Amino acid sequence: MRFTIFQDSRKGSRKINQDRIAYIYGRDTLMMVLADGMGGHAGGEIAAQIAVRLFAERFQQDAQPVLRNPLEFLHDTMRRAHTALGSYARQFSLVETPRTTCVAVVVQSGYAYWAHAGDSRLYLFRQGQLYSQTRDHSKVQYLLDRGLISDDDAAYHPERNRIYSCLGGAVEPVIDLSRRTTLQTNDILLLCSDGFWTVMPAREIANILTSAPLLQAAPKMMREAQQRGGPDGDNLSTIIMRWDTDAATDPSAATETATLAAGEFQTELENAVTVADRTGASRELTDDEIEQAINEIQATIQKFRR
Repeated sequence: MRFTIFQDSRKGSRKINQDRIAYIYGRDTLMMVLADGMGGHAGGEIAAQIAVRLFAERFQQDAQPVLRNPLEFLHDTMRRAHTALGSYARQFSLVETPRTTCVAVVVQSGYAYWAHAGDSRLYLFRQGQLYSQTRDHSKVQYLLDRGLISDDDAAYHPERNRIYSCLGGAVEPVIDLSRRTTLQTNDILLLCSDGFWTVMPAREIANILTSAPLLQAAPKMMREAQQRGGPDGDNLSTIIMRWDTDAATDPSAATETATLAAGEFQTELENAVTVADRTGASRELTDDEIEQAINEIQATIQKFRR
């Protein structure tokens, strides 16, 4: 495989970054995953951390050398993450179950497969145009589908944060799966949290990403998105991958996986753990508390990875 990839996560104007992102690839398969812990729910960052790490560990466990059924893997891992969050809340007597949205994509054999729950998004851009995107599980998407508001209204609608599907909620999540989608040279897959897409319209993203090489355009776009968020700006995260990059177009940036041994993986996974206390109040953690939180999260993941 050959691709160029960029990821970044910023807390914006919030005290804590509840987003978590990761990408992992082997010789013949690549996975990207993004989770946005839900503000207002105790430990949203814990929920996002559990979801992303569970995806990462199950991917390395199952992709030997590729996933047999990528869509089944995506759906099953999201359901396991949902169950794991309920288990975590019961084990540690949390007042409320940690919750998160999630979007993930697998690329192998020249095809992309994706799944999502909530309003974290995936876009597929082709030849400078939006080719496909996920549909938010939200009140605003419901209104859009019925023609009651416009696309421009959606980003600023007062109920834009009301979603009806997430991992860790009181009911089983709605998990939407894509079709198997053939990728073409220079197609761009972009995963993002709502702190990014609410301030960066898809048509503008497409223009920016075609104006310069990915590793130049993407950081500038993130800085612009953070600036637009202003003093009330949300956490914002994105993972952007340009597929089968033409070596003549961006020779220094492309990742080649042919040299990886079978069963070997390269991982870019955010390791920071900053959590709210168990009453839901945000505060700084001591080193001992951070270590305990990491151990608790890892113990939960181990129970649900197989």
